Amino acid sequence: MEHIPVHKLQSSTGLGFEIWHSGDKGFKKDGMRLGAHRDDHYIFFLMEEGEASLMVDFTEICIAATSVYYVLPGQVHHGIKSVSAAGWFLAVDTSLISVDFRTVLENGLLMQQPRLLDADYYQRFVTIVKFLHQQFSSDNNKAFSTHLTQGLLNSFLAMTACLYSDQINGVPTTTRPMLIAHNFKKLLTENFMSIKSPAAYARLLHISESYLNEALKKITGLPVSYWILHEVMIEAKRLLYYSQLNIKEIAHQLGYDDHTYFSRLFKKANQITPLAFRELYRK
Repeated sequence: MEHIPVHKLQSSTGLGFEIWHSGDKGFKKDGMRLGAHRDDHYIFFLMEEGEASLMVDFTEICIAATSVYYVLPGQVHHGIKSVSAAGWFLAVDTSLISVDFRTVLENGLLMQQPRLLDADYYQRFVTIVKFLHQQFSSDNNKAFSTHLTQGLLNSFLAMTACLYSDQINGVPTTTRPMLIAHNFKKLLTENFMSIKSPAAYARLLHISESYLNEALKKITGLPVSYWILHEVMIEAKRLLYYSQLNIKEIAHQLGYDDHTYFSRLFKKANQITPLAFRELYRK
């Protein structure tokens, strides 16, 4: 493929989300049909039984029975395998997810991992999801039907955020450093191809560069410069693996006029040249 395809949420209901159940055949069929792609929305998984494996930005993620997992907008992913898998999928527009929930779900900029549920919490998830699916599939013209549907969706999102809230290094989500980290991540995702300077991000956030560094180190343990380079390198790997663009074209797309500089930067960060990376992972 020339570019990595982006799948857009097109909910026929106009509710801004979709929910469906899939068995093992569905997992395998969708994996083959969709291939490697990005979504412009969140995808949530509630695995009922069996297990399924995804490749998400070069990290293999195994989702076991009674687990919850999610893929962020923009992350490149594709199915690898499934074994007797069955479960629920929710595709949710970003605008429907509150800032507090997104702060948790996008927390420290690192790869999210599946969360295994105990029997009681799993049953709560199943109850909410089945009720939500029933509402989603029913006549939404009834009085307060949309309010009920959105309330159920918000309950699911709140329960998921609660599951992941303990991985933010013990820092409450309402602290100033946590909010700065969240806002930085949003800016970085939108601008990393054109803005590479830590000072520039600090200016956009209306804080000093030293304070931005301090906040990110407190939340993630790593400075601003690391996360800028990390975002660039993740996108570089995506383009090297999934697209047919040459090194010069990739460098240009990532905001580097000098492709030899980009190649040196890539090698320093990954201990392998861009061309060698492409050859190695495309075997």
